[in-house]
Parts: sequence; structure tokens; C-alpha cells
Amino acid sequence: MSLRGASPPRTVDEYLARVPPRFRASLERLRTSIRDAAPNAEEVISYQMPAFRQNGMLVYFAAFEDHCSLFVASAKVRRRFASELRPFLTGKATIRFKPDRPLSTGLVKRIVRACVAEKAARRTRRARAGSRSRGSRAP
Repeated sequence: MSLRGASPPRTVDEYLARVPPRFRASLERLRTSIRDAAPNAEEVISYQMPAFRQNGMLVYFAAFEDHCSLFVASAKVRRRFASELRPFLTGKATIRFKPDRPLSTGLVKRIVRACVAEKAARRTRRARAGSRSRGSRAP
């Protein structure tokens, strides 16, 4: 969907202001759920879409011609919720929904919290691996 405005949005507020009204309430509710689940995440625009990052990208969301999408940066996390996502069209990391049939706030929060936990675990593993490799070198 092409957003109203000549240049790409620079902020999530700017993105949402350009989205047609029929999508806006659903995306604003999605944004609130993500913020609640990841209060330390940074809101950014990435690939011209709203996104949240904390130790890496967590999720993106966008409006399209006839649906909205939540893009989960971890296919592993998305697969973990496959049974709850059966009513929706999904792809490797994409969850499509109609603005009048949005994802539940509880489900969104669980998905985002799982993404936060996965990123934190990955960061911890990398830190441990880095300290082991530094500690094993001869002086």
C-alpha cells in the first residue's frame, strides 16, 4: 500500500497518520500491545514500516491494500504460536489479519515477549562464547 505523503515516514506516528482510517485503529492497538509487552524496545521505521527492536529486531507491522500484517523477526517464535494463528494467513514470519478481525492483544503480547526472550538468550549465549574465546587465548 502506498502511504499518503511524498517521502517515506520517519516515525511510527507519521506512518500511522498516513494509513487510511480503516486500518489505523487496528494498527494503533497492535502498537500498544507491542509496547506493553516490550517496554524497553525502541520504536523505529525499518523497510518503511513501523518496527520494534531490542537486542535486534523483534517485530514489524504494516497496512496493505486489504489487510494488515505483523512480521515476526523470528520464524522460530512464529512457529511456536502456529496453533493459535490457524485462523490467520501466515507465512515464514508473517501473520496477516483483517483490520476488523485483529489479532488478540494477549496473543500479540505473548509473541512479542517470546521474541524479547529469544533475543536476550541469544545475546547471553554470544557473551558467554566471547568470554570463553578471550579466556582461552595464551598471553
